[in-house]
Amino acid sequence: MQLTTQVDHFNGLIILPFLENENAIQSRSEFPRAQVSSELFSGVKDSQFLIERTEENQVFLFIGLGKDPDYKSIKNAFRRLTAKQEKLFKEHVLLVLSEDFGEQAMEAAVSGLLLGTYRLGHFKSLEKTQKDWEKVKLGVSSSIPKAEEIVRRAEKIAAAQMETFKLVDLPPNTVTPQYLAEWAQSTGKSLGMEVKVFGRKKAEKEKLHAFLAVGQGSQKEPQFIVMEYRPKQALKHVGLVGKGVTFDTGGLNIKTQGMVHMKCDMGGAATVLGAMQLIADLGLQVQVTAIVPCVENAIDKQAYLPSDVIQSHSGKTIEVIDTDAEGRLILADALSYLVKNYRPEHIVDFATLTGSAVGTFGYECAALFSQNEELIQKLRKSGDAVGERIWPLPMWDLYKSEMDSEIADIKNYHGKPYAGAITAAKFLEYFTDGHASWAHVDIAGTAFGDSEFAKTKHGTAFGVHLLLKFMENL
Repeated sequence: MQLTTQVDHFNGLIILPFLENENAIQSRSEFPRAQVSSELFSGVKDSQFLIERTEENQVFLFIGLGKDPDYKSIKNAFRRLTAKQEKLFKEHVLLVLSEDFGEQAMEAAVSGLLLGTYRLGHFKSLEKTQKDWEKVKLGVSSSIPKAEEIVRRAEKIAAAQMETFKLVDLPPNTVTPQYLAEWAQSTGKSLGMEVKVFGRKKAEKEKLHAFLAVGQGSQKEPQFIVMEYRPKQALKHVGLVGKGVTFDTGGLNIKTQGMVHMKCDMGGAATVLGAMQLIADLGLQVQVTAIVPCVENAIDKQAYLPSDVIQSHSGKTIEVIDTDAEGRLILADALSYLVKNYRPEHIVDFATLTGSAVGTFGYECAALFSQNEELIQKLRKSGDAVGERIWPLPMWDLYKSEMDSEIADIKNYHGKPYAGAITAAKFLEYFTDGHASWAHVDIAGTAFGDSEFAKTKHGTAFGVHLLLKFMENL
């Protein structure tokens, strides 16, 4: 991407965003011949107007953003352009931002344009060649002092989010535990992170018994990923955990519907891996340790059974009530390992954990669980700033007894048709060793879903930008 402040004699597509103005918009002084009547265009949200000046080889695209657009609406407005109107984007494109658009609006616009270039057809045999977006040169004209820095930041945010899209969207015979481990190793090496991966034998030595139990029914070897980002000037240490079930059959409690979408059950892993790429790429001065347990929950003669009692890294025993409540088992070992070996100041885990969270919040908001009010508020504000909303549910100890087991220290599912997300969070809390600043984010409804940008369900990268904002404001 190229940054320019030269708008004279520009040939190509010129994008002119406007805020809504009932008294008619103010035309850009740089382009006196590109005028539009207030009856045709006044900047109303999601409105557009095109002017073509063939003699100057210029196409002016007026974009209406409404009266007071938030970050997400700006991002989606620009993503819509490259996603749905790619024919307008030839070799040269110029985005001209007036003084009405500050740093956040610029970041949202640029990242939106880049996100719109993502396509789901990773395995299509196309009759015609897909558009080569690398050949499109995007210039940004703005009077903002740090414009170039903002553009570079937007590029890196979009790159991490698109990588997260891809991790979730690729099929489970591609994105295996081994694939995620190799992705982490490759990305870590390129960005200066230390990465360790435990296969089955090493995981056994580390006593990651709950993690191994979930994966024992699959031919694909489980991979326990540890990524460490350690900048020299770091003043804070954050731990991240992401659920990496690359495909979830439900185990012997086999799913009776919706299994076709269960490639998305590693959405938490994708969020954490994408966030690690972004954090390292931007050079944040925060130490981050990420644990990503990756397994496939399959079925064969070795599969773990309902009513099994299994060990865990923490030393606590777990009664398996439901083999489809597997994500919390691998997270239990990951949280315990993180707390015991790294002791970060703050811990946040992301997981596509429960249908209960979807039943409560639908597909626009993730469920947040924590006993630390300050951490709750920081995470909420970080999400609100970028349109990744999360909302807290109670973590009262009266829910703890729901997970009591007669035969073991705890059971993995209470077996009742209520409070599923809350009891799952209480289960995870049991393995944090009472950590004072831990939060669990259930992204079952937000990591993978329908949108205007594809005809089928797809990855959203929910949480990647939220984590960036969170760490920048610690």
